[in-house]
Amino acid sequence: QVQLVESGGGMVQAGDSLRLSCAASGRTDNIYAVGWFRQTPEKEREEREFVAAIRWIGGYFRYADSVKGRFTISTDNVKNSVYLQMNNLKSEDTAVYVCAVYQDIEAFAAKAPTYWGQGTQVTVSS
Repeated sequence: QVQLVESGGGMVQAGDSLRLSCAASGRTDNIYAVGWFRQTPEKEREEREFVAAIRWIGGYFRYADSVKGRFTISTDNVKNSVYLQMNNLKSEDTAVYVCAVYQDIEAFAAKAPTYWGQGTQVTVSS
């Protein structure tokens, strides 16, 4: 089991920046990759939108087209943490941002995370 706790959300204005953090605990030695998803009230949990993913050891990135050039995902294996630097935020970025872990390469290839956090709210006003 891996437990995930997100932090860093808040209310900002369009054009501002935020840095989200996700602390992992438990069986972190089994993590293959980590990612960020986001969910809006209009969508069901199963419709979470993929935002970004990275290999736990780094070196491979994947971003949604909607955030390319504005968001950067990174990891700190010493702190067992993953971060999402969000720049030039837009109102359409408003959502609950959820951290996720892919336990193995099969889960990563299938784009099906193994563990999820509870999320942190990001609200961007225009």
